[in-house]
Amino acid sequence: MSDIPVSTKWTLDAAGEIGRTSVTSVFMIISTKTQTKGTGFLLSNGYIITNEHVVRNNVSTDIMARSSFGEQITFSKLITDTERDLAILLPSTKITGGLNLGDDCKVEVGSLVSTWGFPLEYNGPSPLLSVGYLAGFKEYSSKSGIIKHLVVNGAFNPGNSGGPLFLSNDNKVIGIVSSKHAPITEFQKSALDALSNNKSGLIFTATDKQGTQTTFSESQLVADLLLHFRTLTQVMIGEAISVNELKTFLKEQSIT
Repeated sequence: MSDIPVSTKWTLDAAGEIGRTSVTSVFMIISTKTQTKGTGFLLSNGYIITNEHVVRNNVSTDIMARSSFGEQITFSKLITDTERDLAILLPSTKITGGLNLGDDCKVEVGSLVSTWGFPLEYNGPSPLLSVGYLAGFKEYSSKSGIIKHLVVNGAFNPGNSGGPLFLSNDNKVIGIVSSKHAPITEFQKSALDALSNNKSGLIFTATDKQGTQTTFSESQLVADLLLHFRTLTQVMIGEAISVNELKTFLKEQSIT
């Protein structure tokens, strides 16, 4: 491509053969309705995977993806699983290439792992690499059974959500990045919730890039700023959803 962004060319040149496949298969996911951003990745079957919380309260037409080459992708279908925190997106136009799913059953604690994504305010065009190691495992109870997560000692941040997790020097997906640990006590959480829900007091009006106006109270502004700074706290522990949860979700939707 003659119009490939310079930073993408640099990344592809430096990523190696395995890294290049990962870079070209990872997309920035933008939810236009809720103004949220995350990461997604293309599977070899043509579907794009991300977290449910990245696209929450959006329909397929509210969501856009952007490739490392600056291409914008729209979607015709969205399937979500709130319990597993997974979402399947069907592009309006078929995309070739993509990643294959691996297996985390034989992944050992201490294994070097990595992910490509769009953390914090970074907007690409090419994704950034984050590296860590597998620190352990965690389980969550759900209506459908136990959900397995991989615990990673690495720099996961808001925006990395939905990115593929790989073993080092491999491009088979073993997990889907879902969260970072940012400790908070129940008292602090309840105080923030109270501030967020308080609509009385001094009222402000803000306008976003699309011209949509939003009104909010002084206490809601304070809560939003405190929550923002909390997301910047970097405790080097994050979690990724086991790839086997994605395999089960795809099977339930009759997607091979």
